Amino acid sequence: MTSVVIVGASHAAAETISSLRKFGWQGDITLIGDEPVLPYQRPPLSKGYYKGDVEAEKLLIRPNSFYEKNKVTLMLGIRVESINRNDKTLSLKGGQQLAYQHLILATGTRARKLPIQGADLANINYLRTKQDVDSIKRQLKEGSRLLIVGAGYIGLEVAASAVKQGSKVIVFEAMDRVLARVTSPQVSEFYQRIHKEEGVDIRLNAALQKFEQTDSGLQAISADGEIIPFDCAIVGIGVVPNIELADEAGLSCDNGIMVNQFTQTDDSSIYAIGDCSNHHNFLYDRRIRLESVPNAVEQAKVAAATICGKEMIYDQLPWFWSDQYDVKLQTAGLLQEHDQVVTRGDANSRKFAAFYLKGGVLIAVDALNSPAEFMLSKKLIQQKISPTPAMLSDPKVSLKEFL
Repeated sequence: MTSVVIVGASHAAAETISSLRKFGWQGDITLIGDEPVLPYQRPPLSKGYYKGDVEAEKLLIRPNSFYEKNKVTLMLGIRVESINRNDKTLSLKGGQQLAYQHLILATGTRARKLPIQGADLANINYLRTKQDVDSIKRQLKEGSRLLIVGAGYIGLEVAASAVKQGSKVIVFEAMDRVLARVTSPQVSEFYQRIHKEEGVDIRLNAALQKFEQTDSGLQAISADGEIIPFDCAIVGIGVVPNIELADEAGLSCDNGIMVNQFTQTDDSSIYAIGDCSNHHNFLYDRRIRLESVPNAVEQAKVAAATICGKEMIYDQLPWFWSDQYDVKLQTAGLLQEHDQVVTRGDANSRKFAAFYLKGGVLIAVDALNSPAEFMLSKKLIQQKISPTPAMLSDPKVSLKEFL
């Protein structure tokens, strides 16, 4: 019997199942996941679910009936120990062997650990799963002191959610601005300002030396000797792609599992999709690994199409989003190689856009409460348009004029 086995119960996995059946796959589909639950959405964990606006059942990407209808064998709460490429089998924890014809790795990422003394104490948390958030919410009450390590998207989203829930929030960031790895100083300055206005204490160029448990409770010691008492800490200093299965099976890995335009690894019967995969991006002409739901969904479609003999390649423009307070940030493209920033709108009104150009060509945009700029910029970036900075910064000039 022909079979597809998906390792990793994720957005990518749910989309793969849907696309496989849509493209005509009649064989068996098996989904294996570490967590004993159906695939669920992770972006709301630090926002809606944390605040209680999104209930647990609403996190599910698809209901159980979806998997029943599509005749999917669910193996949840089970870990894959190794891939045996010679005989196309997986070794599962407990000794079971499972055969595959096509194998899809959607193994995602895990939280990067903070390498300091005391990081394994109780109430030092990482936020990757629903279980993590449930544990954090039990530790926090109104007025609790929350220490967040890392001012990336996760750290700032949690800060925004927690301060609105009545927590006293301190954020420690080792770099000289928030979101330093993913945005410009202009946008970083905006977020630093609004978090301060909302009551979040952000410490920049700040590092922790250790955590301690004392008779009076938990405390952190900063690199310059400051003592920070806290009730709960959340560490958000990045993630590590889960490549171990692929690496041990002899597949090429480098900041992710290396794949081609069809999401295939070195082994044409093994695919890697989502946060764990590293692909060549045609627009930017370099290899990248993306941590985003849109990337996972689109790669899943390509993997399913390839398995079903359909002609489809992955060549999507990267895009992301973040919700903090009343601000929705929508990012299109990758800004890392930009040499010019042009802004449009008024940051004080919490509605503006930052456009990133390289050699005069638009390569990325950060649109804050500016959905029109986001949608039109996606088209401009894909078409490699060179807008004039003067017109780009003028809100009276529609971006449609550049198309």
